[in-house]
Amino acid sequence: MNDTIKVINSRRSIRKYQKKPIPDAEIKAIAEAAIYAPSAMNQQKWHFTVVQSPETIAKMNDKIRENLLNSGVEFLAERAKNPDFNVFHGAPALIMITAEEDARFTEIDCGAAAENIALAAESLNIGSCFIGMAEFLFASDDAKKIKQEMGIPENYRHIITVVLGYKDMEPPVPPKNKDAINYIK
Repeated sequence: MNDTIKVINSRRSIRKYQKKPIPDAEIKAIAEAAIYAPSAMNQQKWHFTVVQSPETIAKMNDKIRENLLNSGVEFLAERAKNPDFNVFHGAPALIMITAEEDARFTEIDCGAAAENIALAAESLNIGSCFIGMAEFLFASDDAKKIKQEMGIPENYRHIITVVLGYKDMEPPVPPKNKDAINYIK
């Protein structure tokens, strides 16, 4: 089996991280892997916000908690009430992926970019996890201000966030449904 397939097969969603920061050269290599993902008609209508500041990540988590508590969705509010709630699982870095609101196929493009991020991280023995709940960062009246503070273009929306860090857990391989593959020869 080649190295690429080994990396694909070994990547897991990590939800517990060491506090150790990721060196700048490695975070840059991981972030730049994102822009090598395919994009429909090469439109590249995406934006990547790399956050490594523990204070900024904590503020983001607090804002998401506040917005979940005010969401009117009971199970989300219950999760946010947990004093140990951390949407980013204590990861020391994250890459928020946003895309132009009116561009076509951006969810697919950004999904491919997120997978490039996760695979590049895994190749460097850095764990990752996709965090959809990060969209709640923008679920209040101050969303425009938050986007400006984070350098996200005004007409862009959250697609997915990928958290990154050195693994503090090794989850087992979850069951894979091989019946989902159909071969026609």
